Amino acid sequence: MAAALWLKSHAFCTGKIGITGFCFGGNISNTLAVRLGGDLAAAVPFYGAVPPTEDIPKIRAAILAHHGELDTRLAASWPAYDAALTAVNVPHEGHIYPNSVHGFNCDATPERYNKAAADLAWQRTTDWFNKYLAA
Repeated sequence: MAAALWLKSHAFCTGKIGITGFCFGGNISNTLAVRLGGDLAAAVPFYGAVPPTEDIPKIRAAILAHHGELDTRLAASWPAYDAALTAVNVPHEGHIYPNSVHGFNCDATPERYNKAAADLAWQRTTDWFNKYLAA
């Protein structure tokens, strides 16, 4: 929280900040979307746990979620998160990548890495940040 707020107030910042994270970092991305409210412009959780339902109305950041199809526990959480974000009018998208597991974006673990999914997810991530963080 402190680092995000410091960054937002930094002279080189446009005043808009975003966050991305993978696995635990994906969870932190969702958590900061709740805790920072309107101070966060965009969040991109990769295979992150969904915040508690009662906290979702606190989110103001545009959310882009990525999950691997074979990561059934987290991929299965997307429809309810999608519905909850829709209910509170938060801009969002979610993508479930076919034949992909938890950690599909990590090229340091070849048994999990899915280059096609990782490349597409990263392009979507940079496009999302360009859309929601542009000055």
